[in-house]
Amino acid sequence: MRIGISLMDRGGPDALRTFTDDVRQAADDGFSSVWLSHIFGIDALTALTVAGSAVPGIELGTAVVPTYPRHPAALAQQALTTALAIGDGRLTLGVGLSHQIVIEGLYGYDFSRPARHMTEYLSVLTPLLSGERVSFKGETIKAEFGLDVGVGARVPVVVAALGPRMLRIAAEQADGTVLWMTGPKTVREHIVPTITAAAAEAGRPAPRVVCVLPVGVTDDVETARVRAGEVFQIYGTLPSYRAMMDREGVEGPADLAVVGDEDSVAAQIEDLRATGVTDFVAGEFLGGKDRERTRAFLKSLQ
Repeated sequence: MRIGISLMDRGGPDALRTFTDDVRQAADDGFSSVWLSHIFGIDALTALTVAGSAVPGIELGTAVVPTYPRHPAALAQQALTTALAIGDGRLTLGVGLSHQIVIEGLYGYDFSRPARHMTEYLSVLTPLLSGERVSFKGETIKAEFGLDVGVGARVPVVVAALGPRMLRIAAEQADGTVLWMTGPKTVREHIVPTITAAAAEAGRPAPRVVCVLPVGVTDDVETARVRAGEVFQIYGTLPSYRAMMDREGVEGPADLAVVGDEDSVAAQIEDLRATGVTDFVAGEFLGGKDRERTRAFLKSLQ
């Protein structure tokens, strides 16, 4: 199991410079990958292009770019350009549906057929990322498109997939899944068996399972969980994550944070390794000395 780090957009006019500095530090610390979400701050692929052009070697991934706001041909073109800028084999494109509250409430798009949308979206996106021309006419997506971007290696795609149907789509049409707010019991009993079986049935390679969770090394576990509950409160209200929390048997995001002293956090990460997770990605959320302690511990795992 590889160990990656989820970095935050720290905002402000220097956001790209500070993000690049953070990527450089992550590479120096030995992390296998850096992941950046695409929400309401800087554009994730643009930021990875800037940082990856300055920092060699480390894998860079989006976790995740929402599909609805961008036609798959437009996203493929941008991803291939990013891959061209940072070098073959370094970019992993994570995509996801986002949530009804965002897609309908903020963008004004119809969210009534999310699984159909993702299936058709990938039917255009993944061939274009492999350098193929696409002629596709679906119910939610249409494309007559070819791209001429000189990238040698195919850009792999992981899908934010939690439910059985989305996991099958990720197995059959992409390279795996990227998870958030999903605990070890759910990964072991639901995520890994479902996506692995679907990939085998489709004759595809074993899927990548990227698990992103908040991590904090501290002696004050109670305060850390309170902090996690405050920072990540919104995710307990979103239906897709709420379903995974209910399956896990936890009350909310605070219960999913990987917190404790070094031995405790190491045991929790090892538990995830045993479930079949291929990549564990740590999301640091504590400040001060606990933040320094967390990073020092994560460095020791490399």
